Amino acid sequence: MKKLTLSIAVLSSAMIFSQQKKDTLKINESSIEEITIVASTRTTQKAENSPQKVEVLGKEEMAEESGIKPAGIASILGDISGVQIQQSSAVSGNSNVRIQGLDGRYTQILRDGIPLFDGFSGGLGVLSIPPLDLQQVELIKGSASTLYGGGAIGGLVNIISRKPADKQELTGVVNYSTLDEKNINVFASKKYKWFGYTLFTGYTHQNGQDVDNDGFSDVPQIRSLVVHPKLFFYPSSNVTITLGWNGSFDKNLGGDMQVIEGNSNMIHQYYEQNKLQRNTYELTYQQNLNDHSKIEFKNSLSHFNRNFSSNDNFLTAEQTNYFSELTFVKIMKNMTWVFGTDFQGNKFQPKEAGIFHIPKFENSSFGMFIQNTLKFDKATIETGLRNDFTNHYGSFFLPSIAVIYHLGKLWAVRGGIGLGYKVPNALAPQMTDYPLESLMPIDLKTTRSEKSIGYNLEFNYKKKFDNGNQIFINQAFFLTNIYHPVIGNIGPENKVLFVNENKPVISKGFDTYVKGVFDEWELYLGYTFTIAKYTFLNNDQFIPLTPKHRLAMTIVKDFDGGWKFGIEDSFTGNQYRINHTMTPSYLFMAAMLSKELGKHITLVLNCENIFDYRQSKKEPLYSGTISSPTFNALWSPIDGRVVNLSFKWKL
Repeated sequence: MKKLTLSIAVLSSAMIFSQQKKDTLKINESSIEEITIVASTRTTQKAENSPQKVEVLGKEEMAEESGIKPAGIASILGDISGVQIQQSSAVSGNSNVRIQGLDGRYTQILRDGIPLFDGFSGGLGVLSIPPLDLQQVELIKGSASTLYGGGAIGGLVNIISRKPADKQELTGVVNYSTLDEKNINVFASKKYKWFGYTLFTGYTHQNGQDVDNDGFSDVPQIRSLVVHPKLFFYPSSNVTITLGWNGSFDKNLGGDMQVIEGNSNMIHQYYEQNKLQRNTYELTYQQNLNDHSKIEFKNSLSHFNRNFSSNDNFLTAEQTNYFSELTFVKIMKNMTWVFGTDFQGNKFQPKEAGIFHIPKFENSSFGMFIQNTLKFDKATIETGLRNDFTNHYGSFFLPSIAVIYHLGKLWAVRGGIGLGYKVPNALAPQMTDYPLESLMPIDLKTTRSEKSIGYNLEFNYKKKFDNGNQIFINQAFFLTNIYHPVIGNIGPENKVLFVNENKPVISKGFDTYVKGVFDEWELYLGYTFTIAKYTFLNNDQFIPLTPKHRLAMTIVKDFDGGWKFGIEDSFTGNQYRINHTMTPSYLFMAAMLSKELGKHITLVLNCENIFDYRQSKKEPLYSGTISSPTFNALWSPIDGRVVNLSFKWKL
C-alpha cells in the first residue's frame, strides 16, 4: 500500500505545515508536540514552529512502512502531497523523486545531512533504502540551496539514520509479495555508558516479472544486499563521535524474459544488466557547549561503482563523492545563529566502455553560510546567506528568508523566498533514461549553471476538540522559476546534447487538503494543482509526465484486539506524453489489514493497485521489434495488482 499510517505526533506537526497522508494516529496528549527537525534546518526545533516548511515522517511511520514496503522508501515518499515518484525506465526499474512538478535532478537527496546521491550515482538504488534502518525522513519543498548548496532547487529529502537507545533493540522483518519479491531485514542497537552501536542488514530477492505478457520484464530481476553498521562513542556527556560504513550491493537484470531466464537466441537477445556497489564512510564529531551551543564536524567519502552491460554496449565507471562540513550553532535567548563552511564535490571516472562519449570530470564547491533564527511572541523569522565557489562555474550568492506568524491558536501563515543553482551534469537523473551511448558531455565553455528563485505561501487552520476529534485545513501556494535551464535535446544520430535554453522553466500551483480525526477514524482529503512549463518552447509548453490534477483520500481505523484497517484512493489526472499527446486519467486504490499478535509480533496484509490499472492496458510499453525495442516513457503503474504479507518480530 502506498502508506496509510501517520502518528498523531506527525499529524499534530502537520497541523501547522505538513501535507502528508499517512497512517496510525495514536491519540495521546503526550505525543502531540514530539516531532522535531533534527537536521534539515541545522537547528533542532519543533516542526510546527519552524519558519522553513519541513515535513517530517517520524519513527512510527518508518516502523509501519518497514512492514508494508520493506525494500525501500519510494512508496512512503510518493504519498506526500506535491511529491511524485516517477519511474524512468521499465527495464531497470529506476525512479526519480520529483517535487512540485520539477525534474528529479532538481531534488537533492541527503543521508544524515550529507549529499551522496547526484550525477552518475543519483539514480539507481537511491529509493531502495530500507525504512527499518531510518529514524525519520525530513523533506523541504522549494528552494533549499541556502542550507545545502547547489542542487536543492525543487527541494530536498534528508534521510536520517537511527541512533541507539538505552534499551536493547532487535527487530526482524520477513516479507513476500505476489510479484515473487522476498525481503529479509534485521536491525539491532544498544547504547552503553561510553559506547553504542546500530547494525542493519537487509536482503531483497526479486525475480523478473512480465506482468503484461509482452515478452519484456515490467519488474526487473533484483538481488540486493544492504549492510549498515555504525559505532557511537561518548567520551564525555557533551561529546559524541560517530563512525559508520554503509555498503549496498545490487544486481539488476531486465529486458527480454527469455534472456533473463537464460534462453537467449538470435531473436531474443535484448537485456540491460546493472551491477552496483556503493560504499560510504562517515565520521562525525559533535560537542555540546555549556551555553547549549554546539560544534559539529561531518566528513564523508562515498564510492559508487556501476558495471552496465547490454546486448550491444557496456560501461564500467565509478563516481566518488566527498563532503566535509564544520558548523557552530550559537543559542541565545530569542535568537539562534548558525555559522558554517563546507567543501563538497564528486569525481566521475569511466574505466571500460563500448560506446560512451563522456570523459572523466570533477565538480566541486567551497561554501560559507550564516543563518539567523529570530523568535518573537507570535512570529519567527529565519534569514540565511550563503556563498558557494565552484571549480567550473564561478560563485553563487544565495540569500533566503522564511517567516511563520501565528494568528492566535487556530490560524497560522507561513511564507518564504530563496535563491538556488544547479551545476550542469550530463549524468544527472532525467525524466526518461537516455541510452548511455547517446549522452554527450557538457561543454564547459558555452554552458552556464542553472539559477532559480522559489516562493512559497501557506495558510493553516487547526482545531482540537474536547472529545479528541481534530481537524486541519491547509492552503499552500508555490512558484519556482529556473533560469537558463540545461535541457537535453536530441540531435543528429540521436545524440543527446545539453544546452542552456533562453527562457525559464516555471512550476506553480497550490495544495489544498483537509485532514482530521473523527470518532477515532483518521481521514484525509487532498488536492494538488500543478502547472509546470518549458516556456522556451513555442507550442506544447507543459512539462511531460506531470499531472495537473492529483486527488487523494485516506481512511484508517484501529480496532480492538490489535486489528488495523485502512483504504487509500488516489486520482491522477491527464498528463502529456513526450510526444505531447494526452494520457488518460486513472484511479489507484490500495488496502491494508494488520494484526498484532501479542507484544512482539505483527502481521501485515497489504494490497496495492486493487483495480489492476496498468499503462500496458492503454498502450504498448515499447515499439520496434523484440530484438531492438524502443521503450515508451512511463506515466502510470506497470506492475499491476500486488499483494504482500509481512511478518515482523520485535524484541
